[in-house]
Amino acid sequence: MKLYQLKQVQLLPIRMGEAWEFFSSPHNLDAITPDDLGFKITSPEVGPMHEGQIITYQVKIAPLIWVNWVTEIKALEERVAFVDEQRFGPYAFWHHRHHFEEVKQGVKMTDLVNYGLPGGPLACIPHALFVRRKLEWIFGERRKLLEKRFGSSSVSK
Repeated sequence: MKLYQLKQVQLLPIRMGEAWEFFSSPHNLDAITPDDLGFKITSPEVGPMHEGQIITYQVKIAPLIWVNWVTEIKALEERVAFVDEQRFGPYAFWHHRHHFEEVKQGVKMTDLVNYGLPGGPLACIPHALFVRRKLEWIFGERRKLLEKRFGSSSVSK
C-alpha cells in the first residue's frame, strides 16, 4: 500500500487555551467540516477527548453514498497534540496528527495526515483522479471556516 501525506499549517490569532478547548472537543468537528460532507457524529455519547476514545461518524463520500467511519484517539498530550486513527472507514490507513504551538501571533496549528487507500496498486488511480483533490478541498474549506470563526493571520511553513 502506498502512503500519501497531506500537511496544512494555519495560524490562529487566539490563545492556546481557546484553541485547545475548541479542537479537543469532538462536538466541534461538525463546525469545521464542509456541509457537503453531511458529517454526523453517531457515537451515543461523546464526552471530553481522551486516549483510547472511540468516535463513530457518518460521512457522505459521493451523492447518496454514505459511509461509516470509526476513529480512535490514539495519543493525546494536552495543549500540544492529539492523534486520531481510523479503525474502520473509507481509507486503508488514516493517521491524523493535530499539533498546536503557541507563537507570538497566537497558535500555529499543524495538521499532518498520512493515509492510504484500499485497492492495492490500482489505488493510485482514484487518488490521482479525485481523492487527493477532495482532501485538499476539505482542508481548504476547514481553513476558511476557521478563519471565519477565529480570524486570520499569515504563517510560514
